[in-house]
Amino acid sequence: MLSGGRAPALGHDTLGEALGAVSGPAGVVLVDAQENERRIPWSELHSRARHVAGALIGLGVKPGDRVVIVLPTGLDFLDAFFGATLAGAVPVPLYPPIRLGRIEEYHAATARMITAVRARIVLTDERVGRLLGVAMRTAHPPLGLHHVASLVEGGHPAPIVARRGEDLALIQFSSGSTVDPKPVMLTHHNVLSQCAMVSATLPRAGDASVTGVSWLPLYHDMGLIGGLLTALYHRGTMVLLSPEDFLVQPAAWLRAISRHKAIISPAPNFAFAVATKRIKPQQIEGLDLSSWKFALCGAEPVSSAVMAAFAKRFAPFGFDDRALMPVYGLAEASLAVTFTRPDQPVRALPIDPEVLAREGTLSAGARDIVSVGRPVPGVEVMLRDPDAREVETGVVGRIFVRGPAVMAGYFDRPDATKAVLQTDGWLDTGDLGFELDGELYVTGRAKDVIVIRGGNHAPQEFEECLDDLPGVRPGCVIAVGHIPDGAEGEELLVLVERKSEGPAIDLEALSRAAREAIVTRTGVRPHHVAILEPGTLPRTSSGKLRRQEALRRYVAGALEAPRPVNGLFIAKELLRSTVAKIRLDLG
Repeated sequence: MLSGGRAPALGHDTLGEALGAVSGPAGVVLVDAQENERRIPWSELHSRARHVAGALIGLGVKPGDRVVIVLPTGLDFLDAFFGATLAGAVPVPLYPPIRLGRIEEYHAATARMITAVRARIVLTDERVGRLLGVAMRTAHPPLGLHHVASLVEGGHPAPIVARRGEDLALIQFSSGSTVDPKPVMLTHHNVLSQCAMVSATLPRAGDASVTGVSWLPLYHDMGLIGGLLTALYHRGTMVLLSPEDFLVQPAAWLRAISRHKAIISPAPNFAFAVATKRIKPQQIEGLDLSSWKFALCGAEPVSSAVMAAFAKRFAPFGFDDRALMPVYGLAEASLAVTFTRPDQPVRALPIDPEVLAREGTLSAGARDIVSVGRPVPGVEVMLRDPDAREVETGVVGRIFVRGPAVMAGYFDRPDATKAVLQTDGWLDTGDLGFELDGELYVTGRAKDVIVIRGGNHAPQEFEECLDDLPGVRPGCVIAVGHIPDGAEGEELLVLVERKSEGPAIDLEALSRAAREAIVTRTGVRPHHVAILEPGTLPRTSSGKLRRQEALRRYVAGALEAPRPVNGLFIAKELLRSTVAKIRLDLG
């Protein structure tokens, strides 16, 4: 068993107390698409939140009510989240409509999530609200849809509603990479414990000069808890960019780090790859990354090759490769479970994936698995075999986690809670991994394991074979086990998105090349390689590929590319949403 030692003492009982306790210049800096900035001290956010809280209470929101927030990164989101908190309600951040080509899926998913938490009210802004009519009519929350700006202007400062540490502070939906997202209940103590754990790894605790930069979405745990709320707890400053602005202009992320001399900025693996490949030299003239000491990398498998390429590309700009910190966590644990130690080089273990899959043991080979470090303070990690016995060092087991930030359960889902959360506090993560030299290595999701002719295989074993294949869209490959008609067992199905740019692609030739690349690297011949249009593969709200959902749609004949989006499509969707809202208002 791995242990992070004693949990840090908490400085506050609730998030509302934490927000009201910060004074001085520290706060949030909002960066827009043109890289103009607006600084809002925590004290100002507290004042604005009291107005929103007063307006919510006036509308009939009571302590414990769920308040759904559908907003992009910005001041409205901050007002809504902290306003709901001060009203004693439970904020539930959901992602706004981004992929308009998948708008039907968005309406259905959003309505399901609003209904799942029995939301009393939905908060948004005028722009996003114009697209929420269909979801609102389906879910029909009792207090309807309201724009945050009107609550700030019309609300009177309310007395802060007293809450306790064991009360719910937040519901965040799990990523849902294998099944539908589940509503994860986190108490104030859960969230603050997580913030304290992360803060304990940082220097100068409580120093307002500590600054972080994040473009991660605030409807996701890494952006909300790991970024915004940890900065609040730490009494530091968090610089926020939007995810959309990062994808359009990834250099803005690094320029913000340089401009603010930030020491911490987390991101998924793909972001480091995007920055390495897409940022042009003229976009980063004068860049200085020497202040960046905590380049946390998590939320998806970490590639040692991507880490090395990023470090090499930005070393001339003062970036120290020892700042790279692979981490591991999940929504059900609030966020972080393990961190690599600061100033420790990325550790990659070259293993034989076939031996690992077949026998669950380590043998030297060609596939790198990166260490995600040791448990953060207050967290314990245990690896167990199918009989719930602790496995030996170097043997793959199922990852279990225990600590003060582990969720209270899934909202209104007692059976699902019982399936993963044991009475002694251990959480079954559903992930597989092994321990070596006191550090955790994650090998994949148990539900994603592919069984071919009696041998277990991680999907990444096949997906990584196509990383550099010309014509394949990077990071857009799914490998799953599939039993075709007439087959005696699972066969390998590979779903591949083609590139959208560049010369015309011979789809048959690309399928053959993908098949041969997999056979050459793994010795396993895919039963079928399907070449798909860009954007076809389903993803979670945080951008992870949904393997089992992709398989379900493939079998059902419903794995289709998103609809093309143009002015006429948007106009029709806005009209449909407006009509739905009118019908809702008329009852």
